[in-house]
Amino acid sequence: MANDLQQFLTLLEQRGQLRRITAPVSPELEIAEIANRLLLGGGPALLFENVQGATMPLAINVLGTVERVCWAMGMEHPAELETLGEKLALLYQPRPPKQFSQAIDLGKALFDVVKAKPMRDLLPPCQQVVLKDDAVDLNQIPLLRVYPGDADKVITLGLMITKDPETNIPNVGVYRLQLQSKNTATVQWLSVRGCSRHLRKAAEMGKNLEVAIAIGVHPLVILAAATPLPIDLSEWLFAGLYAGKGLTLAKCKTVDLEVPAQSEIVLEGTITPGETAVDGPAGDHIGYYGGVNEAAPLLRFHCLTHRKNPIYMTTFSGRPPKEDAMMAIALNRIYNPILRQQVPEIQDFFLPMEGLSYKAAVLSIEKSYPGQAKRAALAFWSALPQFSYTKFVIVVDKSINIRDPRQVMWAVTSKVDPVRDVFILPDNPFDSLDFATEKPGLGSRMGIDATTKVYPETDRPWSEELTPDPDIAALVDSRWAEYGLSDLNLGDVDPNLFGYDLR
Repeated sequence: MANDLQQFLTLLEQRGQLRRITAPVSPELEIAEIANRLLLGGGPALLFENVQGATMPLAINVLGTVERVCWAMGMEHPAELETLGEKLALLYQPRPPKQFSQAIDLGKALFDVVKAKPMRDLLPPCQQVVLKDDAVDLNQIPLLRVYPGDADKVITLGLMITKDPETNIPNVGVYRLQLQSKNTATVQWLSVRGCSRHLRKAAEMGKNLEVAIAIGVHPLVILAAATPLPIDLSEWLFAGLYAGKGLTLAKCKTVDLEVPAQSEIVLEGTITPGETAVDGPAGDHIGYYGGVNEAAPLLRFHCLTHRKNPIYMTTFSGRPPKEDAMMAIALNRIYNPILRQQVPEIQDFFLPMEGLSYKAAVLSIEKSYPGQAKRAALAFWSALPQFSYTKFVIVVDKSINIRDPRQVMWAVTSKVDPVRDVFILPDNPFDSLDFATEKPGLGSRMGIDATTKVYPETDRPWSEELTPDPDIAALVDSRWAEYGLSDLNLGDVDPNLFGYDLR
């Protein structure tokens, strides 16, 4: 597996999944327009080698397909992601093994943890060039302005690293930064995120919060940072579990933080509690411009390090499909075993890309008692942190293919009576970027029970579903070639036509 971004780009090029653009292009709207057209068509990653006004090339659409997300994780097929999820589930909430085979599985998982322990690089590539103080100029990086209404250029795929001022446990997150000057930027984050909690603690202690932004890391590290973890687990450790070996870290030059040693670019700085600037508007993943934040935290960068010949890796948000949606589809498979461990009655779940990757979820259960669908929905909302922002949860029987919208809509329309089967939870903490809510940061959730009803959910006998005669179905299977229809692969439905059936 590739060790850094540049090796991964080489892998993509060898597999015909990277195009180099040598023509001069502008980071003002033009690159985003080109990349968006490739994203919509499932096209290759792009490497712009001649970005106007910049001193380095730009890579985009690197994770623009689920296939490339799998390659980033050293896998060839999405089904392998669930195997990884099973390993992570053992570590996410360990339980005493009841059988010898379970003890062996737990032992293997713990050995993987030992192998995944981060290592230190004393001569890291990310510090081959060091610029400090007035030499720090973010304008030398080909930052993009994506939409015409954006207030300024943005950094979108940088890993923000901070440390809890009390425990010294690091947190790694992916947040959108907006350029304010050559060495300052504002950050957009939710108050529940780790870096935001660290800033509040630093303010209480009368300290500045040290920050590092690692840009151009191996995509696998970005996926690890996007995985919901218990608060006392390290994203670096999970990145090692993803990779099958420990991540190599480097100590920053001017702040007491560690970053991936193979990063292309690293920004080091501080946030002074109470020092803010106006952030926004900027295009957001909901598909609208995010609102203006009059008091966004301001980052001051006093050190910039990079490789000798760095590549700036970026992406942008917006109405799906976008790269973040492709990553979410892959992470969906990793979450599956973790969710089933938390809520055993859930057989499977799916977050459709068209539902903004987390705003709508479809769950399947093996129904055995009345009210079970509602219980499953409530448990889902509390199982993992990001699910608390899911607006709509549809619960169906396990016989329904939750990745086929035709089957899901059939279940909703044939099994749901709105008065009985729809329930709404008002006034929940919510994503402030969701303009559909009546109040910013406060919204409602809806659950839909689209399962077959049992007594006392209904007094009416439920009719039998229509199914083919099994003997006739077997006969037709055996004679399919005889009919002259063997060239029609009707069983192989295009997953991109009706959904993302990645099983």
